[in-house]
Amino acid sequence: MKVQGNSFLSIEQLQDQYLHAAKQQAGTPKANGPSFQDILSGKTENIRTDSEVRFSKHAANRLSDRNIELTQDQVERLNMGTAKAGAKGINESLVIVDSLAFIVNIPNHTVITAMDQTETDENVFTNIDGAVII
Repeated sequence: MKVQGNSFLSIEQLQDQYLHAAKQQAGTPKANGPSFQDILSGKTENIRTDSEVRFSKHAANRLSDRNIELTQDQVERLNMGTAKAGAKGINESLVIVDSLAFIVNIPNHTVITAMDQTETDENVFTNIDGAVII
């Protein structure tokens, strides 16, 4: 219905205008901002990188002070030991890789401290609830 001689729209015209515009907007994705697929990919990448251990400042200083350099193989085995400890429900774990000992906070995937076998004279480790020897 069209009202003649008036600049006002009828209810039907307003309804068509707004409902038709809402249908068009709902069907088209927003051009600004990331797509759902981009966000999902970013989240899965974060999950993959979260399985790798990080080194606390203290642990990094210990490695540096003791001139300990980890090989890629040792880092992979440390990650594997951390994953095994997590699967068993361990929170604070001793992970031994070759002659190196690491205390790892399993929920945070963070190495708290690291030492060489020469510094573990007494072989006493405290505040852990499990150990993994790789």
